[in-house]
Amino acid sequence: MNQEKHWNFIAPSYEEEIFDVFKSDRKKILPFYFKKHANSKHRAIDFGCGVGKAFPFLAPSFKEVLAVDISQECLIMAKKLPYSNIEFVQADLSKPDLHFEQADFAFCCNVIMLPEVTKNYTMLRTIQQSLKSRGNAVVILPSLESIFFASWQLIRLYKLEGIDVKDIDESEFHYFKGTKRDIIQGIMYINGVPTKHYSEPEIQIIFQEAGLKVTAIEKVEYDWNTEFGTVPDWLVDPYPWDWLIECKKA
Repeated sequence: MNQEKHWNFIAPSYEEEIFDVFKSDRKKILPFYFKKHANSKHRAIDFGCGVGKAFPFLAPSFKEVLAVDISQECLIMAKKLPYSNIEFVQADLSKPDLHFEQADFAFCCNVIMLPEVTKNYTMLRTIQQSLKSRGNAVVILPSLESIFFASWQLIRLYKLEGIDVKDIDESEFHYFKGTKRDIIQGIMYINGVPTKHYSEPEIQIIFQEAGLKVTAIEKVEYDWNTEFGTVPDWLVDPYPWDWLIECKKA
């Protein structure tokens, strides 16, 4: 897939098509981490900024922000937001040898999820290289465990309706339409698009290999209505989630 064309095409309908992590964050864990790292003397980078969902948190919290995205159309929309301390750069983060002025803090939300796994490692290394010594980053990644857990809950819902697992229509398991190799690597299909998901042990390893010391791994939890159209009252905690990884340049 040509990622630049894909995101340029989506840009006009971004609000309708792209899951809003900030609105859906049940426990508002993201604002906590922005506040934790806020410093009016520091520089921040928003890797894969999209249409600027993180700007209301980043722009007031840092002296200056660099907003990077592959899509010129998304950047055009992001520039319309009322912030004067943001600089914009179009760049494909999966390309090696990118260089940005180093920052004290970096944020990257559900960008490092390409089906070409090695490109994701390149993006992690770019984040690491773009941080000052002991600089911090917060990275949001899709959770592989959450996908399996939500599918397990789906089977339970069907059983309560008297439907055995073997009688559930295959379309209900659309996440798993890839090959065995895809599934082992965490490649799940979201709205038909192959998307890399991560397990917690994998995160520990790949961040260390990228030169990033993991300082916290937490769940960004979402309501069950993000997974199912009809949600019974008893279906509560634990909720589906993405991973939030706080890390420091090693």
